[in-house]
Amino acid sequence: MNKNNIKNLRQNMTEFEQKLWKNLRDRRFCNVKFRRQVPIGNYIVDFVCFDKRVIIELDGSGHFEQIEYDEKRNKFFEEQGYKVLRFWNNDLNNNFNGVLDKIYKAVI
Repeated sequence: MNKNNIKNLRQNMTEFEQKLWKNLRDRRFCNVKFRRQVPIGNYIVDFVCFDKRVIIELDGSGHFEQIEYDEKRNKFFEEQGYKVLRFWNNDLNNNFNGVLDKIYKAVI
Protein backbone atom coordinates (compact mmCIF):
# COMPACT_ATOMS: atom_id res chain seq x y z
CA MET A 1 0.00 0.00 0.00
CA ASN A 2 1.31 3.44 -0.83
CA LYS A 3 0.09 7.00 -0.63
CA ASN A 4 -0.40 7.22 -4.39
CA ASN A 5 -2.80 4.28 -4.27
CA ILE A 6 -4.83 5.91 -1.49
CA LYS A 7 -4.86 9.23 -3.35
CA ASN A 8 -6.01 7.47 -6.52
CA LEU A 9 -8.85 5.71 -4.67
CA ARG A 10 -10.01 8.99 -3.15
CA GLN A 11 -9.95 10.79 -6.50
CA ASN A 12 -11.63 7.98 -8.44
CA MET A 13 -14.52 6.92 -6.25
CA THR A 14 -17.13 4.68 -7.80
CA GLU A 15 -20.62 6.07 -8.33
CA PHE A 16 -21.76 3.94 -5.38
CA GLU A 17 -19.04 5.30 -3.09
CA GLN A 18 -19.96 8.84 -4.17
CA LYS A 19 -23.63 8.23 -3.42
CA LEU A 20 -22.92 6.98 0.09
CA TRP A 21 -20.21 9.57 0.77
CA LYS A 22 -22.65 12.40 0.05
CA ASN A 23 -24.64 11.18 3.05
CA LEU A 24 -21.72 10.38 5.37
CA ARG A 25 -19.36 13.32 4.85
CA ASP A 26 -19.08 16.40 7.07
CA ARG A 27 -20.92 14.70 9.95
CA ARG A 28 -24.15 14.76 7.90
CA PHE A 29 -25.12 11.33 9.15
CA CYS A 30 -26.03 11.25 12.85
CA ASN A 31 -23.33 13.88 13.50
CA VAL A 32 -20.76 11.07 13.24
CA LYS A 33 -17.40 11.63 11.55
CA PHE A 34 -16.56 9.24 8.74
CA ARG A 35 -13.38 9.17 6.68
CA ARG A 36 -12.94 7.54 3.30
CA GLN A 37 -10.23 5.39 1.75
CA VAL A 38 -8.27 5.04 4.98
CA PRO A 39 -5.44 2.59 5.63
CA ILE A 40 -5.92 0.26 8.57
CA GLY A 41 -3.13 -2.26 8.92
CA ASN A 42 -2.20 -3.46 5.44
CA TYR A 43 -5.65 -2.73 4.05
CA ILE A 44 -7.52 0.32 2.76
CA VAL A 45 -11.13 0.56 3.89
CA ASP A 46 -13.84 2.37 1.94
CA PHE A 47 -15.26 4.26 4.95
CA VAL A 48 -14.48 4.27 8.64
CA CYS A 49 -15.81 5.92 11.76
CA PHE A 50 -13.00 5.69 14.28
CA ASP A 51 -15.11 6.96 17.18
CA LYS A 52 -17.71 4.21 16.76
CA ARG A 53 -15.23 1.61 15.42
CA VAL A 54 -17.36 0.96 12.32
CA ILE A 55 -16.01 0.13 8.87
CA ILE A 56 -18.21 0.25 5.77
CA GLU A 57 -17.16 -1.68 2.69
CA LEU A 58 -18.95 -1.48 -0.66
CA ASP A 59 -18.63 -4.53 -2.86
CA GLY A 60 -19.10 -4.78 -6.59
CA SER A 61 -19.26 -7.88 -8.73
CA GLY A 62 -15.48 -8.34 -8.47
CA HIS A 63 -15.91 -9.42 -4.87
CA PHE A 64 -17.58 -12.68 -5.93
CA GLU A 65 -14.10 -13.98 -6.75
CA GLN A 66 -12.47 -12.81 -3.54
CA ILE A 67 -14.76 -14.02 -0.79
CA GLU A 68 -11.90 -15.65 1.16
CA TYR A 69 -9.83 -12.46 0.94
CA ASP A 70 -12.76 -10.36 2.19
CA GLU A 71 -13.32 -12.79 5.07
CA LYS A 72 -9.63 -12.48 6.01
CA ARG A 73 -9.94 -8.68 5.96
CA ASN A 74 -13.10 -8.77 8.07
CA LYS A 75 -11.42 -11.04 10.62
CA PHE A 76 -8.44 -8.67 10.88
CA PHE A 77 -10.69 -5.64 11.39
CA GLU A 78 -12.83 -7.43 13.96
CA GLU A 79 -9.68 -8.43 15.86
CA GLN A 80 -8.85 -4.71 15.97
CA GLY A 81 -12.25 -4.00 17.54
CA TYR A 82 -14.14 -2.82 14.45
CA LYS A 83 -17.60 -3.79 13.31
CA VAL A 84 -17.58 -4.35 9.54
CA LEU A 85 -20.64 -3.56 7.44
CA ARG A 86 -20.52 -4.87 3.88
CA PHE A 87 -22.99 -3.80 1.24
CA TRP A 88 -23.30 -4.83 -2.38
CA ASN A 89 -23.50 -1.99 -4.86
CA ASN A 90 -26.98 -3.24 -5.77
CA ASP A 91 -28.05 -2.61 -2.16
CA LEU A 92 -27.27 1.07 -2.60
CA ASN A 93 -29.39 1.20 -5.76
CA ASN A 94 -32.30 -0.96 -4.64
CA ASN A 95 -32.49 -0.33 -0.89
CA PHE A 96 -30.55 2.82 -0.04
CA ASN A 97 -32.70 3.64 2.99
CA GLY A 98 -32.16 0.10 4.28
CA VAL A 99 -28.39 0.58 3.96
CA LEU A 100 -28.59 3.86 5.87
CA ASP A 101 -30.73 2.18 8.53
CA LYS A 102 -28.10 -0.55 9.08
CA ILE A 103 -25.38 2.10 9.35
CA TYR A 104 -27.55 4.08 11.77
CA LYS A 105 -28.00 1.04 14.01
CA ALA A 106 -24.23 0.44 14.01
CA VAL A 107 -23.25 3.99 15.02
CA ILE A 108 -25.98 4.80 17.55
